[in-house]
Amino acid sequence: MEETSKGASRPEPIPEVGEDAVSTVSLSAPALTEEEQEELRAELAKVEDEIQTLSQVLAAKEKHVAEIKRKLGISPLNELKQNITKGWQDMTASTAYKKTSETLSQAGQKATAAFSSVGSAITKKLEDVRNSPTFKSFEEKVETLKTKVSSQPPTGDFGEVLNSAASASATDAKPEETPVESQGAH
Repeated sequence: MEETSKGASRPEPIPEVGEDAVSTVSLSAPALTEEEQEELRAELAKVEDEIQTLSQVLAAKEKHVAEIKRKLGISPLNELKQNITKGWQDMTASTAYKKTSETLSQAGQKATAAFSSVGSAITKKLEDVRNSPTFKSFEEKVETLKTKVSSQPPTGDFGEVLNSAASASATDAKPEETPVESQGAH
């Protein structure tokens, strides 16, 4: 130590296991006396021992809790289920969840009303098409074709039935004047 007081350089101390940067820095702090440094090192050692003891106590307590839970039949899976259930309950009780739920409910009601409205509009449009003169004419022609096909004796060949029905339909349509022919005549 005499060399230190005479100004000779001394090598930096190598931190021991458990020592940290604070203790290394405090050694080179020029404002502290040798006595203050010793007190701080003693306090540091004491605090590190307390931390070690507390860590051991905590580990023992955690082991004891695990043993009690095992005896009670509480498994980690059960704990997870309970945590999830509690988390879900907490979330559903939150204001944000309630506001979001209300908003989604209103959106669902509006969507239902919109779909109902669209359905009504489609139904009305289909009724309009069914009541149109074009559809009525088409419907009459299909009825006529159906009657002619069902009144003829079955020949057994589907192609012949279709051909005869088509020719019968063509001969029925010639005497009647269609709207296209009447417009061309004028």
